[in-house]
Amino acid sequence: MKHLLPSLLLLLSTSPLLADEAKPDPKPPAPAPEAAYPEPAVVEPQFEGQPVPAPKGALILFDGNDVSGWKQLPDKAETDKSDRFRWKVENGFMEVVPRTGMISTREPALTSGHLHLEWATPAEVKGNGQGRGNSGVFIEGFPELQVLDSYNNKTYPDGQAAAFYKRQPPLVNASRGPGLWQSYDILIQRAKVDNGRVTQPAIITVKHNNVLVQDRMEFPSSVQTGTLKFQDHLNPVRFRNIWFLPSP
Repeated sequence: MKHLLPSLLLLLSTSPLLADEAKPDPKPPAPAPEAAYPEPAVVEPQFEGQPVPAPKGALILFDGNDVSGWKQLPDKAETDKSDRFRWKVENGFMEVVPRTGMISTREPALTSGHLHLEWATPAEVKGNGQGRGNSGVFIEGFPELQVLDSYNNKTYPDGQAAAFYKRQPPLVNASRGPGLWQSYDILIQRAKVDNGRVTQPAIITVKHNNVLVQDRMEFPSSVQTGTLKFQDHLNPVRFRNIWFLPSP
């Protein structure tokens, strides 16, 4: 028996059944973000590039000339740390001046309501993927809404135009070509908050060139009134005709 015991223990320790039982549960593989979503289908945009007039009661955030309601958030490399506005303003639009930093509304004007803005990527195509006509719309309380030249320009679905960056791709690709004016119509419904606790999440819907691309996306933010920011991503993207109509 003395000779059999070590052999029996060796047999049990190498048994496939016991060896499997002794292993911890394997961790599920992390999803590959770029492979997590199918590429959105290309559809015909329903916006022809003419400025959309602001409705009665809308707050004009940018009229094509006056930027007194905006401030600069200087790039880290900037020696001048003041909030002096540095982007180009001409011909009814504002244009990113690379390496100056983001811009922001001075006041948190966005409650619940309808935000409209128009944007255009450079007519001269340079780069590809994320390096082509890149900027972003930041509505405080929500993730970045991507601005990108996504016309015949492949990139990961949750990084293309009208995606909530790295959160949710657009339902479809409704992009117009480089240099052409495009529109975002964004319906914001702020969260319901009770004693500091979110009882109903914030909801946001987006139309790109009058095509539904984000349908009632929910986010847990408790922000009730927020700023609007545009990103400096080193590309001279243009913005114009920015207005906000608060919900009644």
